[in-house]
Amino acid sequence: MNRGRRVVPWIMRRPSPQTAALLVTALAFHVDMLLYYMLVPLLPRYARDLDLNQMEVGILFGSYAVALLLATFPVAILTDRYGRRAPMLWGLAGLAVTTLVFAVSKQYWLLVLARFLQGAAGAATWLPGMALLADHFPSGSRGRAMGTAFAAANLGVLIGPPLSGVLDQHVGPSAPFLLGAGLVALDAAGRAFLLPEVEPDRGPRLPFRQLLANPVIRLFAGAMALGSCLWALLESTLPLDLDQRFALTPSGIGLCFAASALAHTFTSPLMGWLSDRVGRVKVLRVGLLLSMVLLPLPALLPRPWMVVLAMMGLGSTASFIMTPCSPAVADQVERQGSQSFASAFSILNLAYSVGLMIGPLVGGALVQGLGLPLALGLCGLGFGAYLLATRTVIA
Repeated sequence: MNRGRRVVPWIMRRPSPQTAALLVTALAFHVDMLLYYMLVPLLPRYARDLDLNQMEVGILFGSYAVALLLATFPVAILTDRYGRRAPMLWGLAGLAVTTLVFAVSKQYWLLVLARFLQGAAGAATWLPGMALLADHFPSGSRGRAMGTAFAAANLGVLIGPPLSGVLDQHVGPSAPFLLGAGLVALDAAGRAFLLPEVEPDRGPRLPFRQLLANPVIRLFAGAMALGSCLWALLESTLPLDLDQRFALTPSGIGLCFAASALAHTFTSPLMGWLSDRVGRVKVLRVGLLLSMVLLPLPALLPRPWMVVLAMMGLGSTASFIMTPCSPAVADQVERQGSQSFASAFSILNLAYSVGLMIGPLVGGALVQGLGLPLALGLCGLGFGAYLLATRTVIA
């Protein structure tokens, strides 16, 4: 019998640093993506209630990317200089405010402002979160860990659209975002209590010019831009197309996007593990090839269930393209003897935000001029062209 020793119940024990990093990051990514995608099935209602055209819908959706773009480099510098914990906590305040504004606002300009602030909060979630994982997981298991965190984010994508559509229809237009405010509180508890208050010195920070000089980082930044552009285009145009062609309800539209998120959720950890084993570039090449074939299908297929299958294929394709990007960039930073992971990930964030910005704006213009099927077909050819850029890079 051990006298004088305090036995701590297992539920109160602090998890290992690796486990804590993965739990905090997975929860943060999940909440951020759930709140982001709650807007998707509500776009037709906003368009009708506020008399918005396709370009105005694109501006509402794309304002997130503008803020993400503007906040990326400042957040990266702060994260590498002062640690991962503080920026992740700062981002929560902005996320809480934007969620409540969406719950009560019925003015277009205020919705755009809320979406803009949501993008800034996203930068303070994703950059420190990915850096936290890169700090705690070595190269051989980094892809699987990051893929797991992406799966948690994808679970938010999976739950967000149908949940938002159902709550909007059966409870009220504010209900999705009031629920989101409660999830922000849960996210805050995870970040506050599981992240260490004192962080180790990570040495000198690599300048952005040196990071951009690396061909592998440039290649995967381009891949990240393509992946986000693909989804931003689909998210901003396909809901209106499904509403017009099939008269789908918001919950029905949400289920179409949930199907893609389900496939992405299950395949993301697998693609992370596969990239650890066979190489990051090989996994990326498969994704680019699949995109050429699958991208036009949602606008061409004549039945909603066929669209669901196509969206599941595109969700799996997104795992091939986007999951290897972060571990590939982290590997390159580590090979240069640095832990400037947030600075490197800011380049991916920049690429991601550019894709999010281009997708709704350029995509909306293409759809208005050419129609959705031809617009998606041209984008598929762009993925095929990028496949040629991978020939000389090994990672």
